[in-house]
Amino acid sequence: MLKILFFAALRERLGCASTNLDLQGQVLTARDVLNQLASQSTQWQPHLADTDLLCAVNQHLVPLSHPVTAGDELAFFPPVTGG
Repeated sequence: MLKILFFAALRERLGCASTNLDLQGQVLTARDVLNQLASQSTQWQPHLADTDLLCAVNQHLVPLSHPVTAGDELAFFPPVTGG
């Protein structure tokens, strides 16, 4: 099982803080997970198609091409700006 977390404005737009995905032994990339989640919900699709989303695997910032496996924690969040 892959635990998926959503943060900041992304969490608000999706109306969901977290979800789980059964990978069934597959190794997917973070981008593959986004695509799979988007295909499951037409409401989520426009928000998960954002190519500027950042992701972290097990609390380490990684590119969307990073592989994820069962037992990992995958977090998605929008870019952060400071002032």
